Amino acid sequence: MASSCISNALQINFDSVLEIQDNDGMVNMFRSLEATGLRGFLGCPSVLYEQELEQFFDTALIQDGDVTCAVSGKYVEISVSRFAGVFNLPTDGLIDLSDVPNDLVLQERTLFSNSGKPVQFSCKKRLLKYEFRLLNDILTKSISVKVGSFDAVTHERFLMMTAIHFGIKVNWSEILFEVLKEMVDRTTRRAKGFAAQICVLLKGDPAVTLGEAKTFPPLKILSEKTVNTYVATNKTIDARGETVRPRALLRVKPRKTIAEA
Repeated sequence: MASSCISNALQINFDSVLEIQDNDGMVNMFRSLEATGLRGFLGCPSVLYEQELEQFFDTALIQDGDVTCAVSGKYVEISVSRFAGVFNLPTDGLIDLSDVPNDLVLQERTLFSNSGKPVQFSCKKRLLKYEFRLLNDILTKSISVKVGSFDAVTHERFLMMTAIHFGIKVNWSEILFEVLKEMVDRTTRRAKGFAAQICVLLKGDPAVTLGEAKTFPPLKILSEKTVNTYVATNKTIDARGETVRPRALLRVKPRKTIAEA
């Protein structure tokens, strides 16, 4: 269970990524994430308490709008106010992302595009500039926590990316707490995630005694090095895509029928 929670996780070392050289677009993307109020959430300590994380998901329930669980024999209650306070999340702004102004969404069709040609609201990730490909990955794995392919940009994430890029106020505390509640709701198919964040919440409860801590694998933490590798890899993929020619269509001669023979 614990390993599955971090299989698609992405944490961010903001001090490192903001020092990236010769890539203003990428640096500006991370600054936008910081400005929207997500640094405390995405940049929280990347520490994993596997046993306690498993106990959390095994026992978590929604009671009176709060998330409750039993960890190390202790009762733990997580309210939206505590959740927001621990990660310094904004508590005002948009909750329904469909309220993002349409004129800004239309602008982003070109601003996000790698070719300069407008992309669709739902499109292949490879059509975007590298910084927005990575932003889509971050939102998919660490905010929305979706299962399935990461190669496509959904309309929901397009709106989220637009809000972040243009600095629109978003009530991240409500949005992210709702995702957490869906994770512990056994009637939903929401993937399990927020591993680092849940461990931070458990560690902050004085009643809970935690066991052995493990750090996240380095590749799960975005740093100057891993981001540069991400860009180089995507450039290589793009170059290969441009050099691959479609296979020539084979002309199949119709077989003669017995009557024609």
